[in-house]
Amino acid sequence: MSHDTSFPPIDELLPHRGTMRLVDAVLDFTEQSVSVAARVDSGAWYADADGAMPAWIGIELMAQAIAAHVGLLARREGGSARPGVLLGARRYEARQAAFAGGARLRIDASELLRAAQGHGAYECAICSDDGTRLADAVIKVFQPADFQSFIEGSLTP
Repeated sequence: MSHDTSFPPIDELLPHRGTMRLVDAVLDFTEQSVSVAARVDSGAWYADADGAMPAWIGIELMAQAIAAHVGLLARREGGSARPGVLLGARRYEARQAAFAGGARLRIDASELLRAAQGHGAYECAICSDDGTRLADAVIKVFQPADFQSFIEGSLTP
């Protein structure tokens, strides 16, 4: 993976804003993969009584890592980030019920499929600061050519 530290700010790669943006920065990037950083915010909307992030939110962390990858690929080609949708996950497996408040996480996403029609699949993992694997899944995504028409129901994946 590239160790370039000049990646654009994450807000330039993701459509997520405010409390819905869960990842903080791109760590590494190649044509087929990306690694991003996230920190569990103990005061966030998702935090449980102990300030932890429920592990099921890991699917969204993975989706945002994929969005960063797609955004970086688009920028490299002279374009900009466009919205997409999470279609689903296959075998999401979390090894704990929650990610501890304040924990630093690394989310890795490696492309398995990139279809011309906007469909894609990524093998993803969430790891702790010390490299312990906390969760993994295969995530399926779709980036429609016309997002607004897709949302309004006139396009199907």
